[in-house]
Amino acid sequence: MELSIIDWLIIILFFVITLGIGLFFTQKAGKNIESFFLGGRNLPWWLAGTSMVATTFAADTPLLVAELVANNGISGNWIWWNGLIGGMLATFLFAKFWRRANIITDVELIELRYSGKAAAFLRGFKAVYLGIFMNAVIIAWVNVALGSLLQVFFNIPADQVIFYLAGAMFFVMVYSSLSGLLGVVMTDFIQFILAMIGSIILAVIVVNSEAIGGISGLQAKLPAATFEFFPTFGETAEVFSISFATFLAFVGVQWWASWYPGSEPGGGGYVAQRMMSAKNEEHAIKATLFFQIAHYALRPWPWIIVGLCAIVLYPELSADEKRLGYAMAMRDFLPPGLKGLLLVAFLAAYMSTISTQLNWGTSYIINDLYKRFLHPNANQKQLVRASRFNTFLLMIVALIVTSQITTLESAFKFMIECGAGLGAVLILRWYWWRINAWSEIVATIAPFIAFSYTHFYTDLKFPESLFVTVGFTTAAWLIATYVTKPTDSKVLDNFYEKIQPEGYWQKQTKKKSQLGKLLASWLLGIGLVYSCLFGIGKLIFADWQSAVIYGLVGIICAWGVHRLLNND
Repeated sequence: MELSIIDWLIIILFFVITLGIGLFFTQKAGKNIESFFLGGRNLPWWLAGTSMVATTFAADTPLLVAELVANNGISGNWIWWNGLIGGMLATFLFAKFWRRANIITDVELIELRYSGKAAAFLRGFKAVYLGIFMNAVIIAWVNVALGSLLQVFFNIPADQVIFYLAGAMFFVMVYSSLSGLLGVVMTDFIQFILAMIGSIILAVIVVNSEAIGGISGLQAKLPAATFEFFPTFGETAEVFSISFATFLAFVGVQWWASWYPGSEPGGGGYVAQRMMSAKNEEHAIKATLFFQIAHYALRPWPWIIVGLCAIVLYPELSADEKRLGYAMAMRDFLPPGLKGLLLVAFLAAYMSTISTQLNWGTSYIINDLYKRFLHPNANQKQLVRASRFNTFLLMIVALIVTSQITTLESAFKFMIECGAGLGAVLILRWYWWRINAWSEIVATIAPFIAFSYTHFYTDLKFPESLFVTVGFTTAAWLIATYVTKPTDSKVLDNFYEKIQPEGYWQKQTKKKSQLGKLLASWLLGIGLVYSCLFGIGKLIFADWQSAVIYGLVGIICAWGVHRLLNND
């Protein structure tokens, strides 16, 4: 496919603006690693929150949703919709703790909360595990999505795509290594707006094409179960519906048990990075709340609509190729000018995620490995230089891993399974004094053992395999907790005094507990976002009565959250 001159001009202008922002923030980012990785801890909630949303919106996201919808209908999205439950937990119970901790990375919390050689080992291990291994898998996954897009758009041979991806990553590496987090979040803001505009335009054009015939035409061309927000169970269940066991695994286990970037139980990762970069605790809570609303309720529907249309338009695609339907719709239905805009939108989504992953991954390597163990006396200029160099090295590792990813859904499932069971420890370490470094070490390693067993020695498939993995991991870390020594009392006292957590601690406090109010906010927040998500969907499909009901529930939940947050 050939792009017009106006398409190329739009693309070039976007790259110039992005690079300009990177250059503008270079000096501020170079002051110290707090400026490089946290933007000086002065981000307003709307900027920090938008950056969270932009980071989770990569080139892979619409393609993944299209793949899920094509294989399982709308209800297939519960594989990630369930993350809202844990996300709201992080919003109301943990965001203030992360900001209050005054640390550079979430991994640094390990030696603030735990003691001894086990804590030091865990910090170094997780710096490598998250900063290199897991981060490279995430970047590779995002690269596969962009590679699919480039193949469809430009007919690039599969064996040459890696060179184009290397060029795209090199550009992102340059501006993110120059500007640090400040440049990343500012470009995130612009990139998110472009990506959402492009997604909405594509959805409107495709669904109103002659081949589809509007929403009513789309509904007439697909089985009714395709459009169900909740799965149907039993022998009468139609095609395009997940099983009861699958749904139960998603809403009953995955959200609290599995570690996954962007929806970690207890916060963590780049979401915690944005919390820690906020102006204060209030801005950290508001940023995370905005992220949950935008991520789960506002963004998905343009992707879902195009994914549904792709089922009709490209029935010949195999299960492993379903993600290509989204890119093919872009190629086949957009006129000149809009092709360039949509391609820029996807490049923007890609770059916002890659820039964050490079910055976030590098923060672990520099703050929790290099500074902590290898060069503890390094000055701030040396640390910033090392950060920029490591950003380049991380890019190289991610490109190597890219060749090992096959489908988006398989990579998504692998990441969820290999973190299954760890989530409980990440939540309880804030609320139970007895959790120690060995609890987290065992909970990090055990899922890999259970994953290997279920995949090589049983017929269990994801997500049913989660029950085994989570059960094994939970038993393992509980045993480890009670057979090993607790955290040193002085470390626990210092952590308690600094964080002021609720929960079960050796030392008693006379302060009035806020846990009931926080849990009520959590439940109301869940109701608010799911009501918005389903209400918007009912509006799109012209189910006016259901849309009104969801709207009223959402208003009540929003009012309740507002009252609770403003009633001290």
